[in-house]
Amino acid sequence: MCTPEIPTALRRSFFARVVAWQRQHGRHDLPWQGTRDPYRVWLSEIMLQQTQVRTVLAYYGRFLQRFPTVHALADASLDEVLALWSGLGYYSRARHLHACAQAVVAQHGGRFPASAEALATLPGIGASTAAAIAAFCFGERRSILDGNVRRVLSRVLAEAGDPARADTQRALWSAAQALLPTDAAPHDMAAYTQGLMDLGATVCTRSRPRCDACPVAALCAGRASGDPTAWPRQTVRAARRTEAWCLPLYLRADGAWWLQRRPARGIWAGLWAPPVLSAIEGLTAWLRDQPGVQADWPVAFDHALTHRQLRLQPVVCRLPVSSDVLSAPQAPGVQPDQGAWCSPSEALALGLPAPIRVWLESLDSGSRTSSSR
Repeated sequence: MCTPEIPTALRRSFFARVVAWQRQHGRHDLPWQGTRDPYRVWLSEIMLQQTQVRTVLAYYGRFLQRFPTVHALADASLDEVLALWSGLGYYSRARHLHACAQAVVAQHGGRFPASAEALATLPGIGASTAAAIAAFCFGERRSILDGNVRRVLSRVLAEAGDPARADTQRALWSAAQALLPTDAAPHDMAAYTQGLMDLGATVCTRSRPRCDACPVAALCAGRASGDPTAWPRQTVRAARRTEAWCLPLYLRADGAWWLQRRPARGIWAGLWAPPVLSAIEGLTAWLRDQPGVQADWPVAFDHALTHRQLRLQPVVCRLPVSSDVLSAPQAPGVQPDQGAWCSPSEALALGLPAPIRVWLESLDSGSRTSSSR
């Protein structure tokens, strides 16, 4: 697919309109704005991927307080990073964040590269994130193209291609770069990059675009059509699959919980959780053969992921004083080489999936309340 045809008026004024609009109407109170520190900009960009600003605001400050520099982040353990990231979702970002910090320290002496091309070679930094860092921190003449910006450009150009297709994305990348003036000043590049983000997040929204507030409305082919929401062309999404998981939490007589690290790939990759069983029958059969184990069955609950729905059935399995999940017959789902007994405080300091953390915190709180009576 070729670069979409860009009208002359749009090519001449798009950049200037976005810059002027951002300086007057854009967002200026976010904690990661007003800095040219690549570490802080990079951290905010990674956190903001597929995550709303209001959610990130609750994490960004705490993360910087614990890891104020790229060296501090690189020196931390992955478990520390995952624990602080817990609840923010898309945990591969946290693993890549940690790996990237280590690469910046080991390969670049703790200084982020100054070009988008070099930044994109680091773990977890894609082309749009690299462009954002390069534009904000180094004034590089490089356009971003995240999901919001793809929507803005698809509407402005009435781009008919499917945005999920690689050829459409290549065409939009080419158009995004073509809209940059050859003499774009570094301080204007920062305002323009922020302006594109602000437009997509606050004006050119998915279902209710505020065309009356848009600085490029007069040049927008989507608006001229009478239905800007027709762009981007909607792709057919696969139906979200539902999976039922049983989560036996083995509870030792001294109050310790058995948790184990999830596999490196898949749902909750690298995080700590009780064993996950795809079928409940194995656990119920084991419980029948273990009359000394007291099993409590809290109400099952749902947890939505991007492409699937989890139906989670927690089970608290209280072991007798002399029992252990590693003894024969071994408890269902237990992987001795992947797990450990943890006190509640130790467990809650680990990187836990958000629904598991909520469950364990309520269990710990209930336990402490009962023991104080």
